[in-house]
Amino acid sequence: MSTRCPCGTGLPLDECCGRYLSGAASTAPTAEALMRSRYTAFVLGDVDHLLATWHPDTRPPALELDGDVRWLGLDVLDVVAGGLLAAEGEVEFRASYVVDGVRGAQHERSRFTRVGGRWHYLDGVAAG
Repeated sequence: MSTRCPCGTGLPLDECCGRYLSGAASTAPTAEALMRSRYTAFVLGDVDHLLATWHPDTRPPALELDGDVRWLGLDVLDVVAGGLLAAEGEVEFRASYVVDGVRGAQHERSRFTRVGGRWHYLDGVAAG
């Protein structure tokens, strides 16, 4: 039985974000697909995918994930541009989590841009 993708599409992981994390698909086709794959990478602890999909101008030299965070779910709230033929896009999302028994949420409007034909996370601002 296939594991459901953490990003919330309801698809099996290997048919959804897993193909971007594993390299089976070379790149996410839209800004939203990249954002979902990055959320999945946070859930699965895939630092390599997070760094590889971060814009070179804003990417940190290293990234250490907090192992105490348990991600609970993702809600995509708004998508502006970022389609198959676009060069830029924005995705607003809310990612719920729990740390030490306390629930919280990261609510962000993220900006994405293409570099060499591939979508990259540029930056984000807290929303809501």
